[in-house]
Amino acid sequence: MLGTLCTLITALTCVSGVTVVTQKPVVAVTTGETVSIDCNLGTVTDRGAWWYKQIPGGVPQFVLYFRHDWSVPNYGTGFSSPKFTSTHQSTSDYRFTIKNIEEGDSAVYYCHTWDDSVKEYVSQ
Repeated sequence: MLGTLCTLITALTCVSGVTVVTQKPVVAVTTGETVSIDCNLGTVTDRGAWWYKQIPGGVPQFVLYFRHDWSVPNYGTGFSSPKFTSTHQSTSDYRFTIKNIEEGDSAVYYCHTWDDSVKEYVSQ
């Protein structure tokens, strides 16, 4: 029997300035699966990636923040390991992973960071 299909979408917005944050979209997965979303922070290498979950019509929920020089992420209220994790491949490439997908995980997920050069947050 196939599990429920959950939709995980990444936000796609343009950012002006030096930094362009990009992430690869994930459209749909089946319950019980594990999904990873990659995010590149562009020219930002001294900050980490904040990950947010937003259910359509709702406010963004902070899931976690992770830096390349940390061993574990800092989690938002109601989110924890091992369900939600983050790793890094470099100082600007991050991966966000959700394990054992459930129907309640269906949402828009996006990463964001702080760019010192323009003194503002930039998001994908």
